[in-house]
Amino acid sequence: MSPIPEGMMSGGGKPAAGGIAGGEKRRPKGDAGTRPPPRAALRGEREEAMCSGKLQTGLLVAGYFVYLLVGAAVFQALERTAEKQEKIAAAQMKEAFLQSFTHLTVAEMEQFMKNLTEAIQNGVYPVGNESQTEDSNWDFSNSFFFAGTVVSTIGYGTLHPKTAGGQIFCVFFALFGIPLNIVFLHRVGKMLSLLCKKLGKFLYEKGMRKKKIKFLTLLFFLATGILVFLCLPSLFFQITEGWSYSEGIYFAFITLSTIGFGDYVVGKQPDRIYFSYYRTLVAIWILFGLAWIALLFNLLTTVLEDTEKIIVKDLHQIGKVSKGSEASQQRRYWPAQFIPEEELLPPRAGGDAEKMESLEADSEHTKNEKKDFSYSKTIAITYEN
Repeated sequence: MSPIPEGMMSGGGKPAAGGIAGGEKRRPKGDAGTRPPPRAALRGEREEAMCSGKLQTGLLVAGYFVYLLVGAAVFQALERTAEKQEKIAAAQMKEAFLQSFTHLTVAEMEQFMKNLTEAIQNGVYPVGNESQTEDSNWDFSNSFFFAGTVVSTIGYGTLHPKTAGGQIFCVFFALFGIPLNIVFLHRVGKMLSLLCKKLGKFLYEKGMRKKKIKFLTLLFFLATGILVFLCLPSLFFQITEGWSYSEGIYFAFITLSTIGFGDYVVGKQPDRIYFSYYRTLVAIWILFGLAWIALLFNLLTTVLEDTEKIIVKDLHQIGKVSKGSEASQQRRYWPAQFIPEEELLPPRAGGDAEKMESLEADSEHTKNEKKDFSYSKTIAITYEN
């Protein structure tokens, strides 16, 4: 019998509890008390992480829209009164012109045109028999649309704050709103990417190849985004704004890419009647469309970078091949005495072993020739003597 280790003995020389007595197996010291977590625990942790991620996403979306709603309310409170006064002044200017346009001087006509242009640039259109003072560019729907264009950095330029309070508030609203918008777009982009990953996982479980899955998910992302954020909205703008379909496509892309020329803006035609919260709906479309087109631009950037790497690699290989061919072409015109003997010899099928044997044979042959030369030289000297 093998003796029991001292570490396993209790005070009276008996095996300690939890030792090897009773057929129990001794655990390694490093694994004591550490067992791999069961699958149920891992599943619970994963579900808990997913729930916390959903909660964070929900809080972010809620906070983002609350920020926009508060900004819209503040812009409406600061700018609506000043705009109403400007509309009344434009209506009075129009009425005075109609009463005295037959005997206006050139200077008065120039001043009228200047005032009219300034009013139109500020969003006041003195068109029609009524003054249109009831319709405001700073109602809640339009204010929400303006807040969305500020944080998304589109900036059409057709609507802007004119009061000092509105301009100062716009600075601080954009200062904190633009970073919040970036975080929001990043989270929405992750959600869209997760949908593509789920689609790819579903196709992989069906036995599809990875390259085909990648192509199909990319095609799904592009087709769905173009349909939801470009094609259908353009049709909607064609009906609502009276634009052509190509103008709707042009406006949608210029808006979502944050170029924002300002030549086409929704809800700005005075001769058309828009439904309530029309521009609010457009603002929501802009916010989610920005996330999609940001992912699209990142994808195109990755494709261009990969293409550039492939082109550079191919050019590098072509350069190596061209350098090798130039060197071999130059050696063709070298004199034979400048070309190494190894390159003059034709290649043999035996490989390196035969090369070594041939080199050894050549060296032995050279040595024998030297011996024969010295021996003949000795005989010649002896003969002369």
